Amino acid sequence: MDKIFHVELQTPKRSSEDLDKDLGTFDDKYRKVVDAGWTVCITDNPMGLLSYGAMETIELLDLPVHPEQLMVHLNTFHPRKELDGILGAFQAAGGRHLLVVSGDGSQKLHRLEPAEIGLPCTTVTSVELLRYIDREHPGRFHCGVAFNPYEPQDAELEKMKRKVDAGASFIITQPVIGRDDRLDGLVPFGLPVTLDAWMSKKLHLLSECVGHEIPEGTPYDPMENLRELRRNYPDYGLYLAILGFKTQYPLLQDLWE
Repeated sequence: MDKIFHVELQTPKRSSEDLDKDLGTFDDKYRKVVDAGWTVCITDNPMGLLSYGAMETIELLDLPVHPEQLMVHLNTFHPRKELDGILGAFQAAGGRHLLVVSGDGSQKLHRLEPAEIGLPCTTVTSVELLRYIDREHPGRFHCGVAFNPYEPQDAELEKMKRKVDAGASFIITQPVIGRDDRLDGLVPFGLPVTLDAWMSKKLHLLSECVGHEIPEGTPYDPMENLRELRRNYPDYGLYLAILGFKTQYPLLQDLWE
């Protein structure tokens, strides 16, 4: 699943003012991506905002699950019982691909404690979550992890080594603009890599991610960046965050071919 479009979808928020409308929008987008032959990637309480679960939403809408076209994000902000429920439902539906991340927390979300999963550490990160999944569901899931090219690379690559040692089998980056030589550090791991292509024109929203201020209004063409990533990294997959389904989605098929 590493060399096709991965399209990020967010489930409706628990605080939705029009849940039926939001569910209908999710249903339409999900089916479009699956029908195109690409992979749906469903977030897990993004930015710490309490949202409906991936499998909860899929079951509610009776959506098809094609194992090679579905990736579910899973973070560390779940109590163990809830975590086990998510993994069990995903397995029962035939799901295989998980993106395991530490995640965004909030006061409304429970941070998984080491004692809950029987691990001798002080904090549960994506590394510990990977180990737990491998221990409880050996060989059942293909787990991916995140890579941030904007962090100090010695520490980030050492962290990646721990993730790979814990069972990571693919990598998805933070948003990449154009060419980034820091991606070369991933080559020795020998894992499939998918690049996050930032599809919003609001480049300044990446300021916190990249570690420096990007002025609001900075010119940015997400479709041109997508084309450049495709040219520069033809062997990598492309992860589309904040994709515009009205204006950008219809252009994707021609770009991939």
